[in-house]
Amino acid sequence: MREFSIKQAQEFDKNAQQKLGVPSLILMENAGRSVAEVALKMLGKKKSVVVVCGVGNNGGDGFVAARHLANAGKKVVIYIVGDLAKLKNDPKINLNILKRMETVPMSHRDRFPSLLSKADLIIDAIFGIGLKSEVKSPMSDVIEIMNKSQKPILAVDVPSGLDADTGKPLGIAVKAKQTVTFVAMKKGFSKAKKYCGKIIVKDIGTSPSPLGRRRRNNSCKNNTNSDEG
Repeated sequence: MREFSIKQAQEFDKNAQQKLGVPSLILMENAGRSVAEVALKMLGKKKSVVVVCGVGNNGGDGFVAARHLANAGKKVVIYIVGDLAKLKNDPKINLNILKRMETVPMSHRDRFPSLLSKADLIIDAIFGIGLKSEVKSPMSDVIEIMNKSQKPILAVDVPSGLDADTGKPLGIAVKAKQTVTFVAMKKGFSKAKKYCGKIIVKDIGTSPSPLGRRRRNNSCKNNTNSDEG
């Protein structure tokens, strides 16, 4: 099975946009819809979903998935971690759509543990593949609460906190039941089965022949561990 390193994945993003002319917003839409499709299979007749989103493009995938799940009749709540002032343009567009829909509420921090206790599924959309520094509080606290919830977790592209090249946690990582990753397996996944769970590869509407994956330059700065994609 094809595997991509972080660098190859980022090159694919760049090629999809610059050489093929696919807008990043469309790539995000395709990714988020793929996540929603897997989530619906995991849920079956169950209804309650908590989507935990960062402020980078991974979080944007989560916002898209939340919209599609709400449209499918699921009870969806968004929980955002990170500084909203740092929200990127594409995620901001999708978050604003959710706000206008008025069917997907946003949860407050002090309600997070009780929110998860009522969930049938948690979607992890905090960090993308470019995370390099150790996850610190409050992000690490959020991941710890998610892991301790004993609820099934669906990770978007990579379990948050996992180094996609080495398969090692950067201090702490989400332990997912399933991971939806895009275009190709990531290099470190074969060494991280206890974090990734079942891995499902989805395309995002572009061929994997141009080297790489999608649209992001994921970097992590300061203690916020902000996902740049």
